[in-house]
Amino acid sequence: MNQTLVAFLAIAGYLASGTIIAIRLFSDRTGKTLPRYLGIAMGMVGAALHALLLYQGMDSEGGLNFNFFGAASLIAWTIILLLMLSALTKPVENLGITLLPLAALTIALDMHFPADHILAADSPWALRIHVLISLLAYSLLAMASVQAILLAVQDYHLRHRHPGGFIRALPPLQTMEALLFEMIGLGFILLTVALLSGFVFLDDLFAQHLVHKTILSITAWLVFGMLLWGRHRSGWRGPKALSWTLAGFVVLMLAYFGSKFVLEMVIPS
Repeated sequence: MNQTLVAFLAIAGYLASGTIIAIRLFSDRTGKTLPRYLGIAMGMVGAALHALLLYQGMDSEGGLNFNFFGAASLIAWTIILLLMLSALTKPVENLGITLLPLAALTIALDMHFPADHILAADSPWALRIHVLISLLAYSLLAMASVQAILLAVQDYHLRHRHPGGFIRALPPLQTMEALLFEMIGLGFILLTVALLSGFVFLDDLFAQHLVHKTILSITAWLVFGMLLWGRHRSGWRGPKALSWTLAGFVVLMLAYFGSKFVLEMVIPS
């Protein structure tokens, strides 16, 4: 199937899903007539088409095509897939209001700025697993960051006694908070495994231009670790939890996309 057509349909599926979720969340009347699973179903359709697009764009005879925007698109797809699967059993689909348009944007950017950056076909299987675990860790922690922002908005409105509008449609504050730390906890575990497995392939840290990426990743790991420790020992929540979550996420994204941008866009080989 034509890549442009697949990309267009995937973007349309994501935007339709995001629109349905937004209508259900912000509209008091029209939203009630739309079934909850319609938005999830459209998100799944978009994710399926996105997966086909990724396969067409990344699969090559030399290995896995893993350029800057292709990697962003793959992480976005992983986030949406995890979100839609989680939404089948947990009330997390509202995160799609932000994540679905961003996923659509990564598709458009990947199509507009094609490039080649190959993970060789003969790469060790352990390296491929490291890449997969890293993507899952980034994706879960990205979802946690959006969840933290939504939680902060909900907490602000409740504290100022403005429980109406879309706040009324959200799950209880305790449920939202529990979901946030579930995401962070699982993301932290995956990030730990990703870091440990990554050290296996760091034969020469400086020659592989990975020293900054490694330091930033470890810093992010420490930030999320401190957040979980603070939650366990002191019951951190609200603005403090939001600040630590966003700080960890920003450092983690700098570790991956910052280094990738410099190596591919600024000083391409």
